[in-house]
Amino acid sequence: MADTAKKTITVQQIRSAIRRPEIQTKTLTGLGLNKLHRTRTLEDTPSVRGMIAKVQHLVRIVE
Repeated sequence: MADTAKKTITVQQIRSAIRRPEIQTKTLTGLGLNKLHRTRTLEDTPSVRGMIAKVQHLVRIVE
């Protein structure tokens, strides 16, 4: 049987989106983050990695 477990990545918002460009606020919303210290576990895909890269100064990856 093939292992169908998807790789995941956990992201936590560590900085506010106030006074940031609108596109960064929308990117955080797309990641499911909209309040400080909120954590989301997402599927590890290139598109999610790209979104994280765009707001890397506002989030951190939780090990």
